[in-house]
Amino acid sequence: SCRDIMERGQTRSGIYTVFVKYQLIQVYCDMDTDGGGWLVFQRRRDGVQDFRLGWTDYADGFGKLSRDFWLGNRNLNLLTSGQRVSLRVDMGDKDGQVRYALYQDFNVESELEKFKLSVHGYSGNAGDSLSYHDRHLFSTIDKDNDKGENEDCASRYKGGWWYAQCHHSNPNGLYLNGTHTSNADGINWYHWRGHRYSLSFFEMKIRPSN
Repeated sequence: SCRDIMERGQTRSGIYTVFVKYQLIQVYCDMDTDGGGWLVFQRRRDGVQDFRLGWTDYADGFGKLSRDFWLGNRNLNLLTSGQRVSLRVDMGDKDGQVRYALYQDFNVESELEKFKLSVHGYSGNAGDSLSYHDRHLFSTIDKDNDKGENEDCASRYKGGWWYAQCHHSNPNGLYLNGTHTSNADGINWYHWRGHRYSLSFFEMKIRPSN
């Protein structure tokens, strides 16, 4: 994990290789935030990378670790299986205001379980816009696993996510960078800036809890 790397004396944030379940994975480690040792699995900050992608892209991961990316649901399953993992979400608006959300427990199940999300134990100052998605399956524009009747949340809100009916958070939505007139299709965190404000910066990261 990134925490193991940090404890071995590598304290600079950047790209490292970790060994997980007999696999080598390139990851970005945040060694600065809240004690460091965080493994970043999602980032939005410039809008160059398209996040309106399909199931296979989200399963495998896409983007550049130094810019905007999704590490991949298969990797998330490997990284969160067999140990207790905490999640930190950092976000910011275009005026430079920042907020965070912490979750004590975060787990992503296997592809056979459609990468079902488990998330509990919120604290922070951003408001809890993720617990609503607990126990929901991952959906993409080509695979609708949400709970909305007669509604394809991923297509409507423009990103892959653990949609319910449909969302309180939409980190993989359109990079609209501020107030938008469209409803809930930006990078939204409902309990901070609502469904019509797209955040300029968003980052999700995990670290072993023990």
